[in-house]
Amino acid sequence: MHPTEEDEEDHKALHGASPQTAERARDVTRGFLTAVAAPAGDGTDAVLLVVSELVTNAVRHAGGVTRFRLVAGPGTVTVTVEDASSTAPTLRRSCVGEPGGFGWQLVRELSEDVEVSTRPGGKTVSALLALSH
Repeated sequence: MHPTEEDEEDHKALHGASPQTAERARDVTRGFLTAVAAPAGDGTDAVLLVVSELVTNAVRHAGGVTRFRLVAGPGTVTVTVEDASSTAPTLRRSCVGEPGGFGWQLVRELSEDVEVSTRPGGKTVSALLALSH
């Protein structure tokens, strides 16, 4: 029996899990990156950092993650986090000495592309990251 394209896609995607802490989301992501044989280095570190920021923002500002998805493409990973707030993230001006306020800027700088879509009952934030620079 040969795997179908759909089966192959399932090996390159993780969806449905809803980790409620950045630590758990990073653990899931490390396992995913290992399973898809992502090369270690700056690209995987950036994916882990974006996962941390998006999950932390969902927990801190939107009551938690309602859906978490990772999809591997050729040389890329797309991180998608859904939550129950329809308020889109915004850049915040912060003083260097104050904690927080840098995560959304970091997500935007590390990602090749970021999309935010709102819907009744929540939003979806997706970030596309290159695995090698």
